[in-house]
Amino acid sequence: MSEILFFRNQYFKLLRKYPLLFTYNERKEVRNIITKYYDFYSPETREPGRSVIDKIKIVEVLLEEIGLGKAAVLSVLFYELVEKKQLTIDQIEKQFNTQVASVLNGMLRVRELYARNASLETENFRKLFLTFAEDVRVILIIIAEHLQIMRTLDEFPEENRQNIAREASFLYAPLAHRMGLYAIKTELEDLSLKHTNREIYKEIAKKLNETKRSRDHYIAEFINPLKVKLEELGFQFEMKGRTKSINSIYSKIKKQNTPFENIYDLFAIRIIFDVPFDKEKAACWQAYSIIADLYQPNPKRLRDWLSIPKTNGYESLHTTVLGPEGKWVEVQIRTVRMDEVAEKGLAAHWKYKGIKSESGMDEWLANIREILENPELNAVDFMDEFKLNLYDKEVFVFTPNGDLHKLPKGATALDFAFSIHSNIGCKCVGAKVGGKNVTIKYVLNNGDQVEVLTSPAQKPNQAWLKVVTTSKAKNKIRQALKEVEFKDAEMGRETLIRRFKNWKIDLDDGKISRLAKKKGFKTVSDFYQEIAHEKLDMHVVRDGYLDLDKPTFTDQSEIRSAETFSKEPGQLESTSKEDVLVIGEDLKGVDFRLAKCCNPIYGDDVFGFVAVAGGIKIHRTDCPNAPQMIARFGYRIVKARWSGKSVGSQYPITLRIVGHDDIGIVTNITSLISKEKNITLRSISVDSNAGLFQGNLTIMVTDTKELDGIVKKIQLIKGVKSVSRS
Repeated sequence: MSEILFFRNQYFKLLRKYPLLFTYNERKEVRNIITKYYDFYSPETREPGRSVIDKIKIVEVLLEEIGLGKAAVLSVLFYELVEKKQLTIDQIEKQFNTQVASVLNGMLRVRELYARNASLETENFRKLFLTFAEDVRVILIIIAEHLQIMRTLDEFPEENRQNIAREASFLYAPLAHRMGLYAIKTELEDLSLKHTNREIYKEIAKKLNETKRSRDHYIAEFINPLKVKLEELGFQFEMKGRTKSINSIYSKIKKQNTPFENIYDLFAIRIIFDVPFDKEKAACWQAYSIIADLYQPNPKRLRDWLSIPKTNGYESLHTTVLGPEGKWVEVQIRTVRMDEVAEKGLAAHWKYKGIKSESGMDEWLANIREILENPELNAVDFMDEFKLNLYDKEVFVFTPNGDLHKLPKGATALDFAFSIHSNIGCKCVGAKVGGKNVTIKYVLNNGDQVEVLTSPAQKPNQAWLKVVTTSKAKNKIRQALKEVEFKDAEMGRETLIRRFKNWKIDLDDGKISRLAKKKGFKTVSDFYQEIAHEKLDMHVVRDGYLDLDKPTFTDQSEIRSAETFSKEPGQLESTSKEDVLVIGEDLKGVDFRLAKCCNPIYGDDVFGFVAVAGGIKIHRTDCPNAPQMIARFGYRIVKARWSGKSVGSQYPITLRIVGHDDIGIVTNITSLISKEKNITLRSISVDSNAGLFQGNLTIMVTDTKELDGIVKKIQLIKGVKSVSRS
């Protein structure tokens, strides 16, 4: 089927499914514009992900999975034509009687950023989020576009896939989570894992498929008696089992350092009631009561997002109960409305806002704008600050008047003070919680009633940045510290001018700058602050200043200070005697070092990172630092691969072993390693606690094949529970 016929089929299907989207004349006009302007006959000249078919798929995501409407659909279909000046925004608004200017302008700005670099550079993050904050629909459209890109990632050039996949995991999946789009967030994470760690993805998918029959049987065994009891309530409902995502399972395997077989909560049971709004809470709590009667609940695992929803609008009641065969099972209780908000996020929440209060999205966007407006915050810090408040694990606390404040889990009394007002935060000396005095470091708990204590003499200090967790508080503290530093520097300069005047010495700013550098200060401001704090002897400063005028005699040879010294690329030590690594486009003989954060060895999937001081560092593609390096410094990434055979080279690898603290187990492990021909044991440390031992073994191996072999042998030793590469 030709591309134009395929488009028409998809377009008509969409119109049949959403008959109220366009009027009859608008339907024809959309078809005519696309047929007139889009190139259906040269698909090979187009970038992947930019065809009309891709746009129709993005529109389907917006309508079906997110719940946006006409303005978003028109913006997706026509923004490229506006970009090429084949259409104007005024023409679109007049023809379709819809306001699209804010959405289209936002999308055009985002497109400009991506045109500069396929991977987002550091400073572009700030500009991107500034664009996002103008119209929330732009965020949702960009998420939909990246979901379509990830679904068709195999069509993209091989060299771009890794960057795109990591960007999806690093930026767009967390953003989808914040928008309440849990299904899309999960799919983005799974697709990212599929392309960045294909072997792990395939292994978990295979094991999930192998255990599907027994899992389905267990779900039916759990649901059947519960269904009978719930039917007695007289409400319409449905029940289903939901298997956890592959990425979520992989995260648990890493976090708990345990094999797939030991992950007990592979699925959750979801109960969805179809009841009127005024009966929603009653139905959910009645269901909880029935479940608690039938199965033993874990009180520590009760999550009540009915009484106080999450800031992205999410509402549900979660409990974990002890099911058949002594297995813990998570049960999620919600209504059809809550389920739609959980699946479609913010857009679905708007649909129901007539019966529910607005979410905290405006507050969140205001917070993002506040961070963006701080000129002192570099873009790398900005991304860290953004991610601090991204996930919505929250605590709810009250003022003495009973006003509710939502803060991230782990927030302190000082965070609470800044959430009320920045002036109160800057003067905070502690708080009263439940009538008892607590320090600014007190970590807030759900339900705390907090009264902030202030003092006019109090002012922020550098240590406060380690006390607070919210980006708003950190931002305000940094601003206050800058003001204090500026005042101190001014005071120090005035002191120095006064003393120099007494000594009849003229102060020259250029010479002061040279003196500050000679004394080891990064800036003149730091130098003046030390004077203000009386940490410098003024007589020493005077003598140093006068000495600058004295002639100095040095050898003709070049003197290089440690401060300005950096290794030339030729000086960089290579870790390999053989040319076993090919960097970039078949370059050999390039000096490189193996990164200590992930310790790559021959056979690992790797990439190169150009170091600031010259030379290249080699990282594993699954290095924990890889996503941020690629997202922030994509222009410094180079391809790398192993070639030939690893002859004579050995690499240090640390294995973390967990097992039962049985007599002789450590001896058995060391004995096994000593019998291996090419493997040597460099160090071992063992810690025993409550019948379990944890050991770290550093061994020297030649390649991944040798490593996999020794890991399998250690796993067979009696008492060993898990072996993992750290």
